[in-house]
Amino acid sequence: MDATPLPPTLSPPIITPPTPPKPRQSRGWMITAIILAVLLGFASLVILGQFVTRTMSFNHSFKTASAREVGPKLEECILEDNDSPNKIAVITVDGIISGHDADEAGYNLVDIIQAQLDRASDDKRVKAVILKVDSPGGEVLASDEIYKAIREFESDEPDEHGKPGRKGKPVICSMGSLAASGGYYISSGCRWIVANDLTITGSIGVIMHGWNYRGLMDKVGIAPMTFKSGKYKDMLSGEREPSEIPPEEREMVQGLINETYGKFTNVVAEGRSAAHALNQKEGAALADDWMEYADGRVVSGSQALDLGLVDELGDFDDTVDRTLEITQLKSANLIEYRERYDLSNLLSMFGQSGKAHDLKLDLGVEAPKLQAGLMYFLYQP
Repeated sequence: MDATPLPPTLSPPIITPPTPPKPRQSRGWMITAIILAVLLGFASLVILGQFVTRTMSFNHSFKTASAREVGPKLEECILEDNDSPNKIAVITVDGIISGHDADEAGYNLVDIIQAQLDRASDDKRVKAVILKVDSPGGEVLASDEIYKAIREFESDEPDEHGKPGRKGKPVICSMGSLAASGGYYISSGCRWIVANDLTITGSIGVIMHGWNYRGLMDKVGIAPMTFKSGKYKDMLSGEREPSEIPPEEREMVQGLINETYGKFTNVVAEGRSAAHALNQKEGAALADDWMEYADGRVVSGSQALDLGLVDELGDFDDTVDRTLEITQLKSANLIEYRERYDLSNLLSMFGQSGKAHDLKLDLGVEAPKLQAGLMYFLYQP
């Protein structure tokens, strides 16, 4: 019996699983690496730029780093190269004189002026300083500190603490369009003062500003609640009715104003007398009736010359010529010191409070920032 053939065996189909998609590679690390590389390159360029600048300046016998370890970092820049081994440093005082408003590095105007004078004092090739003043004045204390710094820079005698004096380098003032009140206060300490005949100067006086807003509070139904330890603890408060201010308080405030005003007139008298003793007949002496004009009024440069408040009428070029004459130099390079910002300043900004880096809206007009309770040498039209 023949065997019946078996049906052919069918092999199961081979199913090939689909190829899994390749996992997407994250680009986050690439972005991070690029950012770090850019920061590293920026830091390297800054360091390299500083090294090149220092090397080139050293080769030309220019010091670009102050010998002092603290204070603003200053870079010496040439304003006018007259191919001379001597230098005249130009220091500018522009705008409101304040000891509070700080720059990006945290230094105020007083710090910067003091650092510039220190730098000029350390450099033996600097023979004199020209102080360019274009300011309506400002805070009493800040103005006085700058005045004292100028007088100390010019002095060759030890100070009251026994500290050796400077080398007697003269400071010559060049007044711009405005050098009033505190602007004149700091100018009066200079060896020689040059003003344009149209310069607005003078305004010798003191002002303390405040507001009484009690009437507004009464209109909106707000009543102040004040607890104080003494009769005059809320002195200068704007919450009180004017009738509530005792006469004794007004006398005390006026006494502070008068005392500060007396300091102002003494500074002018001493500064101008010391300058005239050095300048002799070439300079201008204070007029006998100059105090009659020290009532807060402003005067022109021509009037200031008649009163002996300035020594000469002219512009900046005339100031340079006078400086060369006083220092008995035939020529000198004009330089100035500018603040230098590097990576350390950028990094330090992250550790400072946000108050110093608030965004400001520039409206084209700089209004004086007067603080209640502070006295000012300020011309405020």
